Amino acid sequence: MTYRKLRVIISGGGTGGHIFPAVAIADRLREVNPGTEILFVGAEGRMEMEKVPAAGYAIEGLPVAGLQRKLLHPANLALPVKLCRSLHRAGRIIKDFRPDVVIGVGGYASAPVLWKATGKGIPALIQEQNGFAGLTNKLLGRRVGKVCVAYEGMERFFPAGKIVLTGNPIRSCIHPYTEEERQAGLAYYGLDAARKHLLVLGGSLGSGTLNRAMQEWVAAGCPGGEGVEVLWQCGRYYKAGVDAFMAGHPCENVRHTDFIGRMDWAYAAADVVISRSGALSVSEICAAHKAAIFVPSPNVAEDHQTHN
Repeated sequence: MTYRKLRVIISGGGTGGHIFPAVAIADRLREVNPGTEILFVGAEGRMEMEKVPAAGYAIEGLPVAGLQRKLLHPANLALPVKLCRSLHRAGRIIKDFRPDVVIGVGGYASAPVLWKATGKGIPALIQEQNGFAGLTNKLLGRRVGKVCVAYEGMERFFPAGKIVLTGNPIRSCIHPYTEEERQAGLAYYGLDAARKHLLVLGGSLGSGTLNRAMQEWVAAGCPGGEGVEVLWQCGRYYKAGVDAFMAGHPCENVRHTDFIGRMDWAYAAADVVISRSGALSVSEICAAHKAAIFVPSPNVAEDHQTHN
């Protein structure tokens, strides 16, 4: 079947849980029709401004920022100005790019773009990853044409007639792994095939709770870990502190990094995963058929990681 070439804007980001589904959508659109033109729109200074170009796609940034939970936080004073500037820039981007459709994946940057697009009558949809809808998506759900969700029962957040149960888009490299792929993953990370392997994931930004648990275990001499190697994603916000800690507590069977770029090889090598329960992590771990212990973050809106 031949599909018409489309011009598509994909907006949103902030964390890997928004970015990587967006990239998976873009990859699939390009696979179906290589002539499709795709432009990402993200938030200036956020992770998407680095990860999206690394995936081979162009991206524009907006000065938008999120609302701090403490309403009297000084950063909230600048939000109205940033929102107005972001709406203006989003309108200009849409005018210049002339998209056939706009896709929002959640995060601050999707709000101005979807608001402007729907105001101009451009077809738009939302991809909601979580079992508890985010504020941006809930506000925009009535303006878009469709809402693609990963969980049942999302009618409490969105008009029932707009919901499409699609599951979460994940990268094609995440799948059940063969023994040959497991060996390739072990080799990629320099791990010992004779040992068991634990993958610790705090999400793309890191988890203070999981990092402290790892540090306590390492400080105690890694009890019970003689036959185990650990691959530990500590997150960029915590990397300097973890680097300093590990320098003072060398442990040859623990490998730490702020961000795991080749998550496919990490999953392939892992026997068990300990992870926060962000929507994408849950979906990827299921797709990889890995045993997992989920530790929901208590610091996210509406406790949505527990819902996941």
